[in-house]
Amino acid sequence: MKIGVVGTGYVGLVAGACLADTGHDVVCQDINPDKIKQLENGEIPIYEPGLKDLVARNHKRRLNFTTSIKDLVENTKVIFIAVGTPQDEDGSADLSHVLAVAKDIGRYMNEDKVVVDKSTVPVGTAKLVEKAINSAKGDRSFKVSVVSNPEFLKEGAAIQDFMVPDRVVVGVDDKEAEKVMQEIYAPFVRTNHPILVMDVASAELTKYAANAMLAARISFMNELSNLCQVTGADIEQVRKGIGTDSRIGMSFLFPGIGYGGSCFPKDVQALIRSAKDYDIELSIANATELANERQKKILSTQVKNYFKDLKGKKIAIWGLAFKPKTDDTREAPALEIVKDLYVAGASLNLYDPVANHTFKERLDKLVNCEANDNRVQYFSDNMKALEGCDALVVCTEWNEFRKPDFGEMKSLLRAPVVFDGRNIYSPAEMSSLKFNYFSIGRNAVMSAGTISSI
Repeated sequence: MKIGVVGTGYVGLVAGACLADTGHDVVCQDINPDKIKQLENGEIPIYEPGLKDLVARNHKRRLNFTTSIKDLVENTKVIFIAVGTPQDEDGSADLSHVLAVAKDIGRYMNEDKVVVDKSTVPVGTAKLVEKAINSAKGDRSFKVSVVSNPEFLKEGAAIQDFMVPDRVVVGVDDKEAEKVMQEIYAPFVRTNHPILVMDVASAELTKYAANAMLAARISFMNELSNLCQVTGADIEQVRKGIGTDSRIGMSFLFPGIGYGGSCFPKDVQALIRSAKDYDIELSIANATELANERQKKILSTQVKNYFKDLKGKKIAIWGLAFKPKTDDTREAPALEIVKDLYVAGASLNLYDPVANHTFKERLDKLVNCEANDNRVQYFSDNMKALEGCDALVVCTEWNEFRKPDFGEMKSLLRAPVVFDGRNIYSPAEMSSLKFNYFSIGRNAVMSAGTISSI
């Protein structure tokens, strides 16, 4: 099948490459000529494990790139819209890019088309897209069917999530478009994972609902961890106690310093805003967002309370991306932590395996790091970042941080002080190694009779 994908960001590029890998003829379009040139040269503008090889395997066979929306529309039967929906100031999703693409589709339509909303959009967007297409195509008799097909990709595991999905959600209003979507996704559901066909509005809401539910679990666990901190309870034991309940499960029950990234923060706020448009208040979603914003302050508060005065102190930060296996720093908790410590007077040595560059771009917009004697430095080696530092702060649970040489760590740090925002170290081990160790919702030393790891 001839498929067009508009937008070569995270969702569009992954979708285009995966669809091409299963035999479809795919062309991906982007208005940014530099990005298209990169892709033509085999360079991938985002970090996602396995994506570079997948693109290379299919490029110029079943996967091609263009800057021309006209060529894409005229030469494809099914068009996926996968452009960004950035957040407006009121928390709502900005649909200007989506609707601009819809107008272009209508302008260049030369036959009946199936248009698929792959971007994360609020309820009612499909109707707006259909209206924009029909308005732009004028009195030409070509038919457009607009489908909602939300993505459920985890950064760091996106290819696996697309190739072997838990489910494929398709919101559709006509049978012909449903047949097209069934054909497209048939290769991905051979292991009996379902294609869930539903009405368009339900499909649009499903994405926001899923992300808000997962975000609520994270915020709930973070609030429980704060209670554990002051009562002497251990959040790891509590997590196992509730996570082994089959009705709850262990997923998304890890305490930490808050969620970030391109989905949860934006989608929770967009869901809240969408509900307000219908005079509905989502109190749990509101509480989820507030809890998350508070949680991002937990680690920097621990550091400031420990040192009292951070002027003249140097702090090492391990992990800048919002989670491992991605260079995405959008809404990353590390941004808030670094900003707080910087404003309090600390110098900072920063390290992330892949996200230094994206973090620097975002941090420079928050604070003027250039004007203050180079108090922020970026390192290409995590151990070198420790040299001469008064403490280490762990913000992202990259695997390379889990089993460091603790002896070397102590020799490089001025003092053996570690603030662990992801609970990746054992309090008992850190105590035995004579570290001053602080984590999230756990006692300094594990009690006897610890429950075995799950």
